[in-house]
Amino acid sequence: MPITAYIGLGSNLGDKEANIKKALDLLKEAPGIQVKKIASLYKTAPLYVTRQDWFLNTVAEIETDLTARQLLALLKDMEKKLDRTPTVRWGPRTIDLDILLFGNDKIEDADLVIPHPRMIERAFVMAPLAEIAPHLCIPGRGRVGELARLLSTDQNVEKY
Repeated sequence: MPITAYIGLGSNLGDKEANIKKALDLLKEAPGIQVKKIASLYKTAPLYVTRQDWFLNTVAEIETDLTARQLLALLKDMEKKLDRTPTVRWGPRTIDLDILLFGNDKIEDADLVIPHPRMIERAFVMAPLAEIAPHLCIPGRGRVGELARLLSTDQNVEKY
């Protein structure tokens, strides 16, 4: 039975809009994945490492027959295809693809934590997620729409 998952997409190097479009195209073409909804693009200031260019971010809702590990491997492969090269943590990147939620699964491994551990502190994730799934509940944290509203008062996020 297909699982509903949410993928965060972001870019702040090169043609940001084209990078995200290419990533979405790869998602749409991937076997075992059906893209259901895509939020608008959001222009966001960088967090953590602030001396870098602004980001474009969005969130996609997908249905998948893949396991969370298979989906992670697919996303990492897509990042390589889109010329992501390792830099400093939270540094600039052509593309960043993160599994935010994977059904109701809770996973805590060294390389995969679901729900994404920092999503609820990031307006650049919560604003686009709230656009496509405002009533979605983050376990132990609350509804996405309310979380996004609270974050948007502290972080600079605007529709692109």
